[in-house]
Amino acid sequence: MDRREFVGLASAAALAAVRPSAGQQAAPSPSRLKPMELGLLIAPSPAIEERIRLVHDLGFSNCFLSLDAYLGHFTAELAGQMAELLGKYRLVATTVEVVGPPPLVWDFMRGPSTIGLVPPETRAARIDALRQASDFARQMGIGQVQTHCGFIPENPADPLYPGAVEAIRTVAQHCQGNGQYFLMETGQETPTTMSRMIRDVAMPNLGVGLDTANLILYGKANPVDAVDILGPHIRSIHAKDGRWPTDPDKLGQEVLIGSGLVDFKEVFTKLHRIGYAGAVTIERETSGPQQIEDVRQEKIYLERVLGAVLA
Repeated sequence: MDRREFVGLASAAALAAVRPSAGQQAAPSPSRLKPMELGLLIAPSPAIEERIRLVHDLGFSNCFLSLDAYLGHFTAELAGQMAELLGKYRLVATTVEVVGPPPLVWDFMRGPSTIGLVPPETRAARIDALRQASDFARQMGIGQVQTHCGFIPENPADPLYPGAVEAIRTVAQHCQGNGQYFLMETGQETPTTMSRMIRDVAMPNLGVGLDTANLILYGKANPVDAVDILGPHIRSIHAKDGRWPTDPDKLGQEVLIGSGLVDFKEVFTKLHRIGYAGAVTIERETSGPQQIEDVRQEKIYLERVLGAVLA
């Protein structure tokens, strides 16, 4: 299963701010969510309603929507179908994300040349994909668009750096025109490199999607320390746990939340102190029945941690 096929859930569940059909209750708006309210990362599936019902039955009120399977198919009909099911199950979308089109290789060897807006060969296609996602999200009233920008060069004199700056600025400008934030997901770059990119792009709507495990899986930083650097720019969180990479060719290991190296209490405490009010989205990159059981366990674990932090 691809990392974005999380739980095989339908992205239809996530879309908000469209009027429901007659007889349905309106979905709650993101502004009505409590600070750090737990959500779930979902991706498309043919069994749309079955998957949406599962998100609801797991006890989540909101979700983060991965839209890669819909690239080239962002139609009004699709938006209507998604909105109808969203209203029925009272789910809110906080953020949408696309990372494609391919190729995408999530490792240290081919990752630098295949992920994000840094590689020149796929840059135009990725910009177009993000514009599509932004326009589709605007129809739904979703105010944040996120992606992996790639292995942003640490050396600002690197020949790839100026093109990456311009590409990120181009997407941020498009999102700004749609009244949205554009978020760079942490992972392939150090927090300092991401901070430099925010400065150099110089767009007020450019922010950060903090993936707590990715910083460890890519060997870039401890997420607790990353909050010190990126904190004011963080507008979404992927709650995920992991261990450092020990094979220089492969990413570190993603593990069940609470069994890895992420100090969630300290991460949440620091974010709470600086006023973070967004959602905390569980992302479990496994598959099958065990994945659902893992999500249940992670939800209980994070509720306990957040309860102590927010008390």
